[in-house]
Amino acid sequence: MLMEELIKTAHALKEWAIAVKALEMGETIMLLRKGGIHERGGRFQVAHQEVLLYPTYEHQQPFLLQPEYTNHVYPVTSGWHPEKVRIGSWAQITDIFPVYDESTVNALLPFHVWNEYFISDRLKWKPRQPLYILLLRTYKLSQAQEISYRAEYGGCKSWIDLAEAINLHSCEPVLSDSAYTQLLAEIRSIVDDKFSEGALSREQGAGKPTT
Repeated sequence: MLMEELIKTAHALKEWAIAVKALEMGETIMLLRKGGIHERGGRFQVAHQEVLLYPTYEHQQPFLLQPEYTNHVYPVTSGWHPEKVRIGSWAQITDIFPVYDESTVNALLPFHVWNEYFISDRLKWKPRQPLYILLLRTYKLSQAQEISYRAEYGGCKSWIDLAEAINLHSCEPVLSDSAYTQLLAEIRSIVDDKFSEGALSREQGAGKPTT
């Protein structure tokens, strides 16, 4: 779907509230996900490329965040949720990279809100599945919307449809075209370099004689 044609949407991606805020502030363009992504025709795809950003609170933990974000998160009891959820932005998912090794994600620490403990934990959970790097071009809604929480929005799922679509008219990108393009280039360079290093190591290992 062309962005010019996207007038409203009910599709939403659930993410920690601290990460959503960082996206809205232009502090990051990156999310890390495990599962919920499929490969079709040789490309990794998500349920929807244009999504509202739906903040969640239940699983946020300060000790899994980089230092500058720890003081902005307060753990809540299991199952807690606000009665009203603020939706202040939407995003276009422009790139998806599958990653299997910890060193690649650690090399990207300057570009996301999580720390090494979070990365290690995510990679160990279902280790045969990759950790996906999602890059998002975020847009601020012209007017933030407060929606009522509904039971179907809960649970451990990444993608939800809101009861009512939200108007995306007159939204402004958080980052300029040049700023976003520069970040994309930096991140792609790191991912490509790490992928090349891993491929070389595997080739060298395969070439060693067995004893």
